[in-house]
Amino acid sequence: MAPALPSTAKHAVKAMVQSSSRALSSSASAMASSSAPSPSDKAKRFTLDASQSHKFPHGFLATGLHCGIKKDASKLDLGVIISDRPCSAAAMFTKNAFQAAPVTISKDVLKKGKGTARGIVVSSGNANAVTGAQGLKDAQAMSDALDSFLEGSSSSTASGTLVMSTGVIGQNLPIKKILSGITSSTATLGSNFAAWSDAAKAFMTTDTFPKLRTRTFELGGKEVRMVGIDKGAGMIHPNMGPPGALHATLLGAIVTDAAVSPASLQSALTFAVDRSFNSISVDGDMSTNDTIVVLANGASGAKEVSEEQTPEEFVKFRTELTDFAAELAQLIVRDGEGATKFVKVVVNGAPNYEGAHKIASTVSTSSLVKTALHGQDANWGRILCAVGYSSPNFTIDPTKVTVSFIPADGTAELKLLVNGEPEVVDEVRAKEILEMEDLEIRIELGLGEESATYWTCDLSYEYISINADYRS
Repeated sequence: MAPALPSTAKHAVKAMVQSSSRALSSSASAMASSSAPSPSDKAKRFTLDASQSHKFPHGFLATGLHCGIKKDASKLDLGVIISDRPCSAAAMFTKNAFQAAPVTISKDVLKKGKGTARGIVVSSGNANAVTGAQGLKDAQAMSDALDSFLEGSSSSTASGTLVMSTGVIGQNLPIKKILSGITSSTATLGSNFAAWSDAAKAFMTTDTFPKLRTRTFELGGKEVRMVGIDKGAGMIHPNMGPPGALHATLLGAIVTDAAVSPASLQSALTFAVDRSFNSISVDGDMSTNDTIVVLANGASGAKEVSEEQTPEEFVKFRTELTDFAAELAQLIVRDGEGATKFVKVVVNGAPNYEGAHKIASTVSTSSLVKTALHGQDANWGRILCAVGYSSPNFTIDPTKVTVSFIPADGTAELKLLVNGEPEVVDEVRAKEILEMEDLEIRIELGLGEESATYWTCDLSYEYISINADYRS
């Protein structure tokens, strides 16, 4: 047995190890981030361009302002969206057991309104989650405050305000500041780009850019418009369901001047979210507050869409909503905390969609896969390992599985595994692909015709830094 080290020697060894560890971490971080997109670069590339022409839905107004939740007065923390008439309303909410107070209140609003609403109020900087009875009172007060304005602002007395909050968990809202802010917001409501941009900024917490998008399409011979806002960069691995089910945060609001029946709107949103917001992951953590809401006010003049009465128009609307939701959801992954990669995980050849989705989700949330992506290491065994323990609702045949890297520049794919047999991988080529910001991991199962897509990012040193200091 070796003799015990003297106390002074132990301290010296410990200090040397810590110093070496810090040096290695610093060196690796610098190397990995040398070509990483900076927050300012992301903001420049992905913020909606104000100089371009954007069409916002008829009948909606929006605004954003600072009410005092955030310490920095230059950062907006209260967003309001209203319609000049009653809307069909649909929503998807987190399945986290510790659902935040705004989730509970918004469910009640939808239930009482039988799938109708007129407004959305969003606060950022405080999640109003795990705040007990006071949190519920505060969320209800936010809804009631905007309802009071809506009931007195037009010929229609219809109201119904959905509430969303995001930020730190376990702290009560500064409700007096928020209620005062809601009153002030009614004077700054607008329908132009600046108004919608301010509303998008009010959603933000650790986001590096406001996530605002618009879309136009034809429905029933009429032009229909959509605008969407979402936020999220961390605590992102949504699993949302419709209001009837028990169920840094994902929040999203889409409003449209299409006319869609409440039941059909909920059906379309459920389909869309499963293929968009429920198909992204930054860190594998499901928030207490995840919420996506859609309002449709019919101001376009198009005839009402119904899944039963107008099935073709319904499918067209659902497709547009799904594509739009996917566009918004991908912005969240691109803005993932510390993310330097945008990775599309595609699973093909599955017997059913649910199983393919489960495999894609498992690969996308694997810490080993995500760290390998950050280190630009073609360690495809980690991908296979994740596929193997994903436990889909069918049996995987390892002899039929093929895995490839697909580069974003349109050049040839790099096969890593073909029908269960490993390829001789060109490491230089693999490195070239993994150095790209965008890439695809494609997994072929050879068992059926169904496929699923997930969007994820790498796991970096910066992610740890952001979340280690989140409250300080």
